[in-house]
Amino acid sequence: MFKTIYMRFPAVAALPLAVAATGALANGAHDQGTNGDGHGAPHGAPGEPSQVSRSIEVVMDDTYFEPERLEVQAGETIRFEIRNKGTLVHEFNIGTPEMHADHADEMMAMMEEGVMTPQSLDEQAMEGMHDHANSVLLEPGESDEVVWTFPEETDVTLEFGCNVPGHYASGMVGEFELKH
Repeated sequence: MFKTIYMRFPAVAALPLAVAATGALANGAHDQGTNGDGHGAPHGAPGEPSQVSRSIEVVMDDTYFEPERLEVQAGETIRFEIRNKGTLVHEFNIGTPEMHADHADEMMAMMEEGVMTPQSLDEQAMEGMHDHANSVLLEPGESDEVVWTFPEETDVTLEFGCNVPGHYASGMVGEFELKH
C-alpha cells in the first residue's frame, strides 16, 4: 500500500513520493533558500521587500527571456517583476546549473501527472507544489514577482531558467553576472 506525500526541497518543486503505508517519511525537507542552518544557500536567499535596491522586469516569451543576462551585486536584494508574454506556461527559477538539472526531473513529473500542461496549470492540484521563493511558474499572460538576495560569494555560477520540459534545453536560460 502506498499513499502520495508532497515534500519541499530547495530550489525544486515538490514531487509526489510513494511511501509505505506505515507513514515513514524520510527527513530532508528544507526551507527554500537556506542551507538548513539559517544561512543563505549558494544561490542566495529569499529577500526582504524592505531591502530591495532595485526592480528588474523580466519578460518570458516562448523561446527566451528578456533580458538574457543580468548584472547583480553580491549581497544585493532585487525585486524581479516577471511577465509571461508567451503562449506557453513558463518558469523563472534562480539557481545553479546543477539545481536546474535536478529541478527538470520534477517539472517533468508535474507534466506527466497532469498538474501542468503546455498552456495551463491545475491550480488545485498544484497547492503546496512549486511553492519556492526563488521561482514562479506562470500561465500565458500572467505576472508575478520574486524578491531575491544574492550571495556574498561571487565564485558561484547562477542562472535564471525555465525548467518546463524542453524549455531549458532549447535555450530558455539566462545568466547572472555577480559583481563585488
